Amino acid sequence: MSVLKIDAQVQKLDEVIGFIDAELEKAGASMKVQMQIDVAVEEIFVNIASYAYDGKGGQAEIQYDFRTEDSTAVITFIDQGIYFDPLKKEDPDTGLSAEERQIGGLGIFIVKKSMDKVSYKNENGCNILTIEKVIT
Repeated sequence: MSVLKIDAQVQKLDEVIGFIDAELEKAGASMKVQMQIDVAVEEIFVNIASYAYDGKGGQAEIQYDFRTEDSTAVITFIDQGIYFDPLKKEDPDTGLSAEERQIGGLGIFIVKKSMDKVSYKNENGCNILTIEKVIT
């Protein structure tokens, strides 16, 4: 497992994406899968940076693991910010126009649709969100 501990700041996104892309390249991920994962990573990290610490600043830990038995990238985001389970939010009604839809929720919806598995738990005061994607 590879781990990146980083300040939860939007301007650190390139560093986070670089960390994930380097691992995905080592694992032989296709460009299409890499782009899908990059979009999910961006959405999750930017949300942590923007909302988890209520403007007070904090850390995020990103863990990358690769399960060889099923060729799956497993990426876990851990923060000690405000409790928030994004999976409890109801999916937006994509049949409505942008003007008719409620603000928010589209990003995590995209994450849920593009990843093979998304899970959340709160443990020891930490928000722990894990995404999984078969890469071959």
